[in-house]
Amino acid sequence: MHVEGFTFSDFMTNTYLCYNGGEAVIVDASCETEAERRKVLNVIDTHDLTVQHLLLTHAHVDHIFGCRFFEEHFDMTFTAHEAAVPFIERADEQAAAFGVQVEPPSVPTTFLAEGDTVSFGGVTLEVLHTPGHSPDSISFVHRDSEQALTGDVLFQNSIGRTQGLPETSREQLMSSITDTLMPLGDEMRIYPGHGPDTTIGREREQNPFVQEALGESGGTDRSRSMGSGR
Repeated sequence: MHVEGFTFSDFMTNTYLCYNGGEAVIVDASCETEAERRKVLNVIDTHDLTVQHLLLTHAHVDHIFGCRFFEEHFDMTFTAHEAAVPFIERADEQAAAFGVQVEPPSVPTTFLAEGDTVSFGGVTLEVLHTPGHSPDSISFVHRDSEQALTGDVLFQNSIGRTQGLPETSREQLMSSITDTLMPLGDEMRIYPGHGPDTTIGREREQNPFVQEALGESGGTDRSRSMGSGR
């Protein structure tokens, strides 16, 4: 599976185009402007890809700026966890809280849950429920190529934000990291919602939040320097 990443908007949020065998999925749509949307379409056109699915790791406003555009362009709707519905329904409120505007995506009518799969071009992504940063957070894992798209759960040297946002839980977030992501193995490459890609092994060895959660950092309290994810 090929993963092409783009970083868009003032939130510096990542959009991913995953493709294989001439078919593709778009994961998160952080593109806010026409120029940003065109960057994604140019790659699709260059590789002559057929987009099979539009996917959301979670429905925070910085991940949905371009959803309506892609829905109309490809005549399909984004699929997400069922807990994303209230966030999508309150997209205007989310945007106002950050002083931005957004054209909300359609409210999903089909949902993804733990253990579901998404297939395209000979690739099967496994869906893992990884809440904490938000109740609807899910990750998409391709075990064969050891790649995972994890939204705002785990970042290089940081973790998803659990302060100042509704319906967050640091306890859930750390459980998602230690009990769900860490067992994927040190070679698993992580494509996060913000910042550069990383690996489970790197974060196990160098991420202070992960080390603390795993009991490897002497229990130092780092809760005041929460990760930058939105």
